[in-house]
Amino acid sequence: MSEHRFALYLGCTVSVRGFNYELSTRKIASKLGIELVDIPGFSCCGFPIDGVHHHSAMAVAARNLALAEAEGLDILTLCSACTGHLTKAAKYYADMNHEEELKKVNEELADMGYEFKGNVKVKHFSRFLFEEIGLDKMKEAVTEPLTGLKVAPHYGCHYTKPSELFDHFDSPYFPESLDKLIEVTGAESVSYRDKLQCCGGGILAVSENTSMDMVKQKLDHLKEAEVDALIVICPFCDIMYDEYQPTIGAKADVKYDIPVLYYPQLLGLAMGFHPRKDLAVNKNQVKVRPLLKKLDGLKGGGE
Repeated sequence: MSEHRFALYLGCTVSVRGFNYELSTRKIASKLGIELVDIPGFSCCGFPIDGVHHHSAMAVAARNLALAEAEGLDILTLCSACTGHLTKAAKYYADMNHEEELKKVNEELADMGYEFKGNVKVKHFSRFLFEEIGLDKMKEAVTEPLTGLKVAPHYGCHYTKPSELFDHFDSPYFPESLDKLIEVTGAESVSYRDKLQCCGGGILAVSENTSMDMVKQKLDHLKEAEVDALIVICPFCDIMYDEYQPTIGAKADVKYDIPVLYYPQLLGLAMGFHPRKDLAVNKNQVKVRPLLKKLDGLKGGGE
């Protein structure tokens, strides 16, 4: 059994629109000695309904936590919003000051045959790589450094904030963890204007035009910085920058062609995994082939 054994929480979006994220995560996890266990009963984390009915949202999160707890496993997540909501619930119900609230939610979970005792920890997969696996061990696993590649990190809103919830593992104002994870691959992590700007996904259903304007602004700044790719760690951020990029470009009469890769895809390339078979880059909306051709050229392999 692996020293690092966790329940993999995919959430809603990764399961439906992020096969490339899931597959690449499983591949690099295996190479780094991380055992990812699937829990069939996992459901939505509850985050989407938190603003409508807080207690129900927390109860949904508690049910997922109870499933992992029953297997004796902590949770690794891929979605930043899921990470935040599950972490909030895990810490809230583990607090002795909230025993009555835990008792109440367990009375509701009992009807479904579940119980949560408050003994599960939740961590985003990228944060786990940074803190637990460590940069040195990751460097040892890199067999094909991505030297010469210029990529831009996108942290998003929920990865480091609120900082108290995530034990201040990285600065919410001047984050570095994703930059350092990128540099492990041999690629250059490029700074650019509005690096910490929201992807706009949070207001997509409220004001699509405003949301699209936010995406366009980021794409304009990435184009200005002449990056080879944008690196994301959250499925909804990927939807905004990858899936909407062609539409926004066509509307603005701008050809962006900026590949958007999940971090495990980038790391997987540096580990020598096959781009399509192992990392599913063919599932990325913006074509990744130009980036792969550049990498091949930098290695002296031509086309």
